[in-house]
Amino acid sequence: MATSEVTDLIAALRAGALTLDEVADRFRHRSWPRTRRPAPATPTEMVESLDPEPDVPGSYDDLSAAYDRREITREQYRTLVEAAADSIRAERQS
Repeated sequence: MATSEVTDLIAALRAGALTLDEVADRFRHRSWPRTRRPAPATPTEMVESLDPEPDVPGSYDDLSAAYDRREITREQYRTLVEAAADSIRAERQS
């Protein structure tokens, strides 16, 4: 598995090197790469959109994967998702 800033922060949380609040704060202050393709504009793009998109390292995909692997609890996941959403909303407003 490739590592990213997100996976490294989650690993630090699991190891007790960082608290949930510290990781959430870092999630609020980082830039999150886009993981969705734009809406298809041509028939070819429509067909291509049916293929699953690959995970984007350093994105929300890493956070979801950590939860799916049970590396973080539901409470931790909710806190970190909200922190990531705060960052994404702030970036859109600027």
